[in-house]
Amino acid sequence: MKKIETKQEYLDYVDKKSPNSPILKNCFNAFWVGGLICSIGQIIFDFCEFKGLDETTCSTIVSITLIGIAALLTALNIFNKIGKFAGAGSLVPITGFANSIVSPAIEYKSEGYVMGVGGKMFTVAGPVLVFGISASVLVGIIALFF
Repeated sequence: MKKIETKQEYLDYVDKKSPNSPILKNCFNAFWVGGLICSIGQIIFDFCEFKGLDETTCSTIVSITLIGIAALLTALNIFNKIGKFAGAGSLVPITGFANSIVSPAIEYKSEGYVMGVGGKMFTVAGPVLVFGISASVLVGIIALFF
């Protein structure tokens, strides 16, 4: 095997060995899986409205149900397979957020419930929560003055 001496030789070697990604297929799979997740949410919402619940309650039930389904699928290692197939399509915000909370909790369960699950549960979602809450407080303060 030839020794790689320059950065350009290394980049050429990596390009030659790396498989090309089927971008169009990946985009299509992300589109229809994400659309399916959103359609499931809409079906749940419409069912709740049909049962006579108000819009706020329907929205809450949809959120809780989608989070529960995503958490269950993560625990059964099905969500990861969906993620490999659909890519970003499976990361529709609420299901992706549930997956980012449950995955570390399952992974670190062997370290105990306090230091493992409790300590590591928010390793992925923690920054999202911190910046999301901080931004909402900042926008709230600005809205208060204007």
